[in-house]
Amino acid sequence: MKKLLKITGKIILLLICFFIIFELLLIAFVRPSNVRDWSNDLEILPYAEFDGDMVTVKNIRNFSYENVQNYTPNYYDKTFNLDEIKSVDFIVEPFSGLAAHTFVAFGFEDGSYVDISIEVRREKGEFFNALKGLFRQFELVYVVADERDVLKLRTNYRKDDVYLYPIKTTEEKMRQMFVEMLTRANGLRNNPEFYNTLTNNCTTNIVEHVNSITPKRIPLSYAVIFPKFSDELALDIGLIDEEGSIEEVRTRHNITELAQQYGDDPNFSGKIREK
Repeated sequence: MKKLLKITGKIILLLICFFIIFELLLIAFVRPSNVRDWSNDLEILPYAEFDGDMVTVKNIRNFSYENVQNYTPNYYDKTFNLDEIKSVDFIVEPFSGLAAHTFVAFGFEDGSYVDISIEVRREKGEFFNALKGLFRQFELVYVVADERDVLKLRTNYRKDDVYLYPIKTTEEKMRQMFVEMLTRANGLRNNPEFYNTLTNNCTTNIVEHVNSITPKRIPLSYAVIFPKFSDELALDIGLIDEEGSIEEVRTRHNITELAQQYGDDPNFSGKIREK
């Protein structure tokens, strides 16, 4: 038995060494790029132009979908007054197992919303793979989108459950978060980065943005590595200001049926937030 444990330990050590060497070789020789044959929905990068309290966001995605694979591309530019940010929502789209996609939505005085979703920037014909995502195979992209695009894509066309949670914070911190995320999008436009399944993904970037505004607001947790539980962590530390168990809170904030019911309503964003 001891001999078997020693052999197993050596194999594990060799695998770890191989992984480290392979990763170092990738870092040395594989470089991220913004010049590839991108998937049509990820081809055009957003960016922001700041002018005091005003920010103009360019290339806000607003696709119209027939289904997941068929869509009509459309983009628009919009100028926002940073003093008019009134809400930020944390959105969770769970997958099978422990995985989930997370993103955020910012609400403004005029009732409009813009969502920022941190994603894998796929090439044409390419599909996400979590294992490949560990080895510098995908670039990272900040998708800035109209809510009727990025949210309806998930609820109405992918038919996924989606949970939308209002976050308890100050308007000043909402503003800082919005500026930080747009500044990061600008940076990726000029200096691309690789996505990493564990260290540079949707949830880890959101955590970094929050913690840069309020240091240590979100602690190191398994829920960051396994984002299916990220809403549970947000509830535990008071970012989601609700009473009850996480199961009860999830039930109250599952907006899938509302999104499907009001998919064509001009006030889509308002309807999905009705209690």
